[in-house]
Amino acid sequence: MNLAILSRKLGLFRSCLLLAALLLIYSSAAHSQSAQSPPPADAPLQATISVQSDLVAIPVRVTDAHSNFVPGLRQQDFQVYEEGRPQSITLFQQEDAPVTVGLVVDHSRSMGKNLAEVTAAVYAFSHSTNPQDEMFVVDFNDDVWLQMLGGKLFTHDAGDLEKAIAAVGARGRTALYDAIAEGINHMRYGHWEKKALILVTDGGDNASHQKFSDILALAQRSQVMIYSIVLLNADEEENPGILRRLCKSTGGIAYFPDAKQSVASITNQIARDLREQYTIGFAPQKQGSAASFRKIQVKVSATGQGKLNVRSRPGYFAPDEKKVSAQSGKGAS
Repeated sequence: MNLAILSRKLGLFRSCLLLAALLLIYSSAAHSQSAQSPPPADAPLQATISVQSDLVAIPVRVTDAHSNFVPGLRQQDFQVYEEGRPQSITLFQQEDAPVTVGLVVDHSRSMGKNLAEVTAAVYAFSHSTNPQDEMFVVDFNDDVWLQMLGGKLFTHDAGDLEKAIAAVGARGRTALYDAIAEGINHMRYGHWEKKALILVTDGGDNASHQKFSDILALAQRSQVMIYSIVLLNADEEENPGILRRLCKSTGGIAYFPDAKQSVASITNQIARDLREQYTIGFAPQKQGSAASFRKIQVKVSATGQGKLNVRSRPGYFAPDEKKVSAQSGKGAS
């Protein structure tokens, strides 16, 4: 064979080998980049990393000697103590922050005469809140229903709320504690840091699977403020002290309106109470590994304001640091 022809063939062969090598390198690089890219949004996640926030946020209402809200206070006017130890305030808000609100409405047999008034009060409440508030409804008698609001978990539409309350008739007994638990558990799907339950009932619990001690512990761990409107009825077994204790332990209020007070007037008071609050927060020091209840005290002193009254939740449950660490470890594996 002619040496010139052989040389050209060898050169062509080397060029083909070089091109193949370059294609192989490009393919490997593309595969590596694809492997490092995040999965599509609908792909199942193989591991979840849980992030635990150490911030303790506390809604605080400050009033004067005439029970009027005191606006315009500054961060330096507040002092926060945990178990008697002063804490550094790392969060301070005084604006009308939006709230996730659960309306828990009693539909037991004895509530039949009150439901029309309650529905009207809820309608009025929805028009006196922050437009960004998100709300939901839990109805209960012997059973508990989390009402879907036009296929949504939350709404601000007064018509949706009205329909949700009217969806269940008045019958049966009172599964009060189970309904409160349902409301607190639904709060995990809310978007706002400030959360509140408004409970409307006329009697004590006589149908729940859960006990009051369970509900109290759940409420104290949830950071949810609980307000109750108790329409006392002589035919029902009642224990007003239980609801007072539950509300006070979360920073809320228990109302017992008389014949001259309407449910709507009380819901308007609650709406105003939620709007007229400060939110302060601190990062607590780690103390031990076991979950424990830690007492909180908030004090306010401002020049020229005189004696001020402060209402906030009395404490919180610190997370079990061993469990949090273990859950984070599992998520990272």
